[in-house]
Amino acid sequence: MTLLSYLLYFAALGGLAWVLAIWMTRVYAGNLPSPLLRIEAALLRLSGAVPDRGMGWGAYALAVLAFNATCLVVLYALLRVQGALPLNPDGIGGMAPDLAFNTAVSFVTNTNWQAYSGEAQLSYLSQMAGLTVQNFVSAGTGMAVAVAVIRGFVAAKGSTLGNFWVDLTRSVLWILLPLSVVLALFLASQGVPQTLQGAVVATGVEGQEQVIARGPAAAQIAIKQLGTNGGGFFGVNSAHPLENPGVASNLAQSLSILVIPVAFCFLFGRMAGDRRQGWAIFAAMAVMFVAGLVVIHAHEVAGNPALGLGANMEGKEQRFGAMLSALWAASTTAASNGSVNAMHDSFMPLSGLVMLVFMQVGEVIFGGVGAGLYGMLLYVVLAVFLAGLMVGRTPEYLGRKIEGREVTLAVLAFLSMPLGILVGGAVAATVPAALAAVQDAGPHGMSEILYAYASATGNNGSAFGGFGAGLTWHTTALGIIMLLGRYAVIIPMLAIAGSMIRKPQAPVTSGTFPTHGPLFVTLLILTVLILGALTFFPVLALGPIAEETARLAGQSF
Repeated sequence: MTLLSYLLYFAALGGLAWVLAIWMTRVYAGNLPSPLLRIEAALLRLSGAVPDRGMGWGAYALAVLAFNATCLVVLYALLRVQGALPLNPDGIGGMAPDLAFNTAVSFVTNTNWQAYSGEAQLSYLSQMAGLTVQNFVSAGTGMAVAVAVIRGFVAAKGSTLGNFWVDLTRSVLWILLPLSVVLALFLASQGVPQTLQGAVVATGVEGQEQVIARGPAAAQIAIKQLGTNGGGFFGVNSAHPLENPGVASNLAQSLSILVIPVAFCFLFGRMAGDRRQGWAIFAAMAVMFVAGLVVIHAHEVAGNPALGLGANMEGKEQRFGAMLSALWAASTTAASNGSVNAMHDSFMPLSGLVMLVFMQVGEVIFGGVGAGLYGMLLYVVLAVFLAGLMVGRTPEYLGRKIEGREVTLAVLAFLSMPLGILVGGAVAATVPAALAAVQDAGPHGMSEILYAYASATGNNGSAFGGFGAGLTWHTTALGIIMLLGRYAVIIPMLAIAGSMIRKPQAPVTSGTFPTHGPLFVTLLILTVLILGALTFFPVLALGPIAEETARLAGQSF
């Protein structure tokens, strides 16, 4: 029954992603009905953009940085002064400077790391005009960059990658917004609140009063999942009964986390004119995802035999159980989403290991919307280069040569992960002001630190539940690392795309290494695991692996 449930889930995911990819192909090609094109043109004119002006990779990157910097400043200011602004029925004051910085960076970079509790520290205006808006445009930024990178790899020889403002507008207007409206209406029908009224006071069966927070939650939850943002309206995220009331809402949100990242694989094949290329990337991602899910599911369903309690239900909601919690944990860490329906701090050690690896490889196992695809293309460049070295052929991908410039840029982008995780984590593990955030001793405490810095660098946003993320050290350090994890990959990947599009496409010959078959899929998986996972093996041995070894010896932390 469990296997059938998973098969039905993946069949639904694949079908929805396939249909969505068809629509996305039309959207990014500008092949839309005339009324929609007129609306789009009017909005672009109103913004001052020049849609017919193509951008080279440098201009495209500059537009991304300028737009995101503006969003960061505006959101930071809004969070600081929210106490003096309207739509604040509960009288919540402004955020502290370090927390406002962390939150603004988090949402602008599509990380949505939460060092705060939304219902207690954010006004409705901040939730709607600040966070929800950034959920749309940060996701739209990742999608626009991915489309620009795809053009660099597949388009005819030229010098421009498209127009950022057009790609951003189309991503938000014709993909994210319609899907969010549908999902928000469904969630509201399941009992998720969508109101501008303040908190209510209820009297329990024992006569005690309880304050129940509510607000415009359904709309934010819809885009937080579809945009792989992950920041919850409530502090405990999708474990909250008003954010995720039951199995139907849970499955809808689980599907929405992965549907756009999977669709980007199929979109790549369509834009390349060879759907097998998209299937190859999808296959590599899917094999790694399923392998990780099997490990998490097996350990959570079996639980800790030493306790004799069956499934590990610590930190999980009874309405979801171990299976749906395992599926969510795998999806949210693979897809750079960061939302949780169970507390990862309470998962079994090897389950935590899988979630860490999913993030440490660069969030490329489906990954964030757009970000997963261009992150995986980074590994494709490296895999093709390695294949060329092994068989003595000139490295080529889609008819274009992979040369020293592309490999250098890909390595620079890859280095952002060990820099953020290993260097940032090492400092956090030695500075007393940072160590105060660690709840547990021993290897589990090491896992808490690793998880936090992997989550920030990978722009994931989830955390082990016991980590004290609100300390000034971490709000500042993690904010800086989130910026590194986002833009230290975007800029090199745009540069690679700009380099590739200037090269002529060579015809396929008998000497061309095929990049759409099982051999290439295997090579790509091995490249991700060797470069991504093994980079972090020594430190993982000090965290979840050591904890599992201790557990087998009867010791717990």
